[in-house]
Parts: sequence; structure tokens; C-alpha cells
Amino acid sequence: MVDTGIALAPPSRPHMVMARTLAAHLFSLLFLAAWEAASLVAPSYLIPGPVEVAQRLGQFVASTRDLGHLGASLFHVAAAIAISFVIGSLLALIPYYVPMLRLAIERVIGPFLNAFSAIGWTLLAIMWFGVTPLTVIFAISAVLTPFALVNMSAGLAHIDAEITEMTESFTRARMRAFRLVIVPSLYPFIFATLRIMFGVSWKVTLTAELFGGNSGLGYMINLARQEFDTTTIFAAIVLIIALVHGMDRYILGPLQASVSRHYAG
Repeated sequence: MVDTGIALAPPSRPHMVMARTLAAHLFSLLFLAAWEAASLVAPSYLIPGPVEVAQRLGQFVASTRDLGHLGASLFHVAAAIAISFVIGSLLALIPYYVPMLRLAIERVIGPFLNAFSAIGWTLLAIMWFGVTPLTVIFAISAVLTPFALVNMSAGLAHIDAEITEMTESFTRARMRAFRLVIVPSLYPFIFATLRIMFGVSWKVTLTAELFGGNSGLGYMINLARQEFDTTTIFAAIVLIIALVHGMDRYILGPLQASVSRHYAG
């Protein structure tokens, strides 16, 4: 072998990004082609084609009733995230300010909330509240609370002890220190927690609405299942994937990155 002494330059970053983007688009096209091929072989009530699903999505956007179900699911998710974030944060703050309760929170309440399944909370809520939106919100909140508890506990543990000592030397007002020092220090963890909870909430929402809801996309999927309307089920799934991906990539992701850069170090 002859050594020419010429070293090949590594591919530049723009070329790498372009190659990854092209690979992702090719994979999407192959997936759509395989989906279309499967729809030609299988009956339409089992696997509807991409064109049929796209047409149903168009009908969904033009339908007031369908948009109402989407709005109900968004309300369930937003309310559950707000409730569970507040409860989880309070549970994380209790041992931070009252260390003697740390074992009770970390060894009893936290594991219990993590161990109970979404279906279990949904069935229990049906017995308590009936088939109502409150059942759905309760089930989602119960599942999301451990995520807030764990992440906010990690954020509180990450706060520099020297900062808290310096804060105590300037003021003895705990609420003032909490508002001006503790909360800003938790901003990266707050946005990371909300981002995780938003993604997980949709998995729980469909289950809760399927069994215990009288509105929402999960309820609509349940009706479509009874009528063997697989096209509507596929359309709802595609809509949820697009909604969660778009929210995470274009809103929550950049917002979290901006906050993390601002409060890095």
C-alpha cells in the first residue's frame, strides 16, 4: 500500500446534519410505502391506507364535534399537569424544609405513587367520581405526580449549599428567599419536568378517557373501536403524535434549552 500522505478531512457538521435529515426523510418515505402496501393487502377495517387517514384528518379539522373532543383532551392534559406539578412540588419541598419527613416522602409516598398503574387509578376514580372529566383528570394527575416529585427533588438537591447560606445571611424571610433564590434555581428542572409530563400525560390520557371519560380523543377512539372505524383510530393516533412532537420540538424543547443556557453553572 502506498501512503500518499494525504489525510481525508472529516465530514463537516452541515454535511452530517444534511445526511441525518435525508436519512430521516427516507425512512419516513419507506414507512409510508410499507403502510400503503400493507393497506392494499389487508382489509380496510384492519389497516386503512395513508390517503384515507389523511382524508379523515381533513374531516377532523373541519368537524366541530371532533375538535371538541380534541379540546377536551387538551383541557384534561393541562389541568392534570398543573395539579400534579403543584402536588409533586409540594411533596418535594416538604423534606427540603422539614428533613425529619424525608423518609416518609422518599420511602413511602413516592414508591406508592410510582407503583400504582394508570388503569388502577382510572378504575378507582370511576368508582369515586363516575364517568366524568374529573375521573380522567384525577387518573392523569395521580400518574404524573411522581414525575414532578422526583424531578423537583433532584432540583432541590442540586441547589448549591453556599447560595442558601448566603441567602440566609441577607434575609431571614423564607418566602422572600424562596421566591428570589430557590425558584429561579429550579427553572431548568421546572421546564424539564413539564416537558416530561407533557409527553407522558398523553399516554395516560387515552387510557383514562377510554375507560372513564365521556369526552376526549380516548373516548372518540372507544366509539370508533365499537363501530370498527379504524380510519378514525389511525387519524387520532397520527394527530396525537404530531401534536406531542410539534409541542416538544418547537416550544418546550427550545424553551428548556434557553432556560438551561441562561442558568448554566
